[in-house]
Amino acid sequence: MSNKANKTTDKLVALYEDNKADLFENSSDFINQERKIAIDYFKKTGIPTTKNESYKYTDLEPVFANGYTKFFERQKFNVELNKAFQCQVPNLDTYTVLFSNGWFYEKNSEYNSLPKGVILQSFQKASKEHPELVEKYYSKIAKPNDDSIVSLNTALSQDGFFLYVPKNTIIDKPIQVINLLRSEKDLMVTQRNLVVLDENSSAKLIICDHALSICRFLTNTVTEVNVGENAIFDYYNLQKQHNLTTQLSSVFIRQKKNSNVLTNTLSLHGKLIRNNVSILLDDEGCESNVFGLFLADKDQHIDNYTFIDHAKPNCHSNELYKGILDDEATGGFNGKIIVRQDAQKTEALQSNKNILLTDNAEMNTKPQLEIYADDVKCSHGATIGQIDEDALFYLRSRGINEKEARMMLMYAFAHEILKKIRVDSLDVQLIDLVESRLRGEFSKCDFCNYNVKAANCPK
Repeated sequence: MSNKANKTTDKLVALYEDNKADLFENSSDFINQERKIAIDYFKKTGIPTTKNESYKYTDLEPVFANGYTKFFERQKFNVELNKAFQCQVPNLDTYTVLFSNGWFYEKNSEYNSLPKGVILQSFQKASKEHPELVEKYYSKIAKPNDDSIVSLNTALSQDGFFLYVPKNTIIDKPIQVINLLRSEKDLMVTQRNLVVLDENSSAKLIICDHALSICRFLTNTVTEVNVGENAIFDYYNLQKQHNLTTQLSSVFIRQKKNSNVLTNTLSLHGKLIRNNVSILLDDEGCESNVFGLFLADKDQHIDNYTFIDHAKPNCHSNELYKGILDDEATGGFNGKIIVRQDAQKTEALQSNKNILLTDNAEMNTKPQLEIYADDVKCSHGATIGQIDEDALFYLRSRGINEKEARMMLMYAFAHEILKKIRVDSLDVQLIDLVESRLRGEFSKCDFCNYNVKAANCPK
């Protein structure tokens, strides 16, 4: 590590040590033991820089060096968030759960009608009320000694959500988790989520991220998902925050026999976004569909890292990420598929496609494929280009002006990801959001009654 990285790491370790009493007080012995393992690993490895192969396109040291406030207790607000913030997509029927600065909102009520046996609650509360489930699955696939960003999360996180879907249970409508950031100081938020689906169960999870104050925010979120035999799980993450926000999101999924998983990460706005998606196909007959769309302009940076591990035979994965970069925006895609020796009859497809709208935009892409089995069908590839001039000429010859023709071609490029959404009404709303974003019409959520500003945040 560089001297700067060492100093930043030391500050974060000191933050842990200075607030250890608060961290340990409201957590179980098991969770606290994981904290100790995690902070020891973080001390050795520190904040990842571009010298780390997994982070070669994103240097996080300057981000953490900025300095942030970190709340170690739940904050009280003088408004009721359920009334002040209404961001439901029109015609989208969901069980809605709110979070405030990484803490489960105490007055959540809309999820009380979930099917019998389903548990959806604060992770902090679940660790005490359901220790047998938490201890069985926590930190088993998001291990505290594999990635220093994960280890930092394990050391500092206090809350998040816990979702448990029992055997043979189908949740009839999606669960929408709305993460709200609101502060009068630059703020670091650390959130930990745990999802468990038993066999023959089904759930769809929609994560929506919103910043309600014009402060610098740094979020470090880790989500572990265990998908049981014959279970079906959809995970959608809509990232649409302002241009002072850094978002680090890590999702780890383990699949059991004949399970079906779909992830779709839609990065529409943010100063710096780093998405980690890791999927382990840990039994026969698994299917995994991994999609992503990222749009960046100005000096924004969006980096996607994926790892798909085919550990058992007769499994299928399909991965497609697309990016559109304008102005001086930069992007990264580092995708790795590994097919283990015993994973015969594997079918694994990976593709990354990108459009650069200016000469100053930059995209780095590194698709990787490691195959140790001999009876497989695998492919991987990446493209970086500009808008098709022939297609542009064709549209203009039909009387469409150049600006609108470019817009149509960009939308057609993005639509391939949007059509993968398996939630009615959500796909329609996201099509509108993407079209608005491509036109440069980013603004606060239309359904939010908050006044999105803060007086005391340094710039």
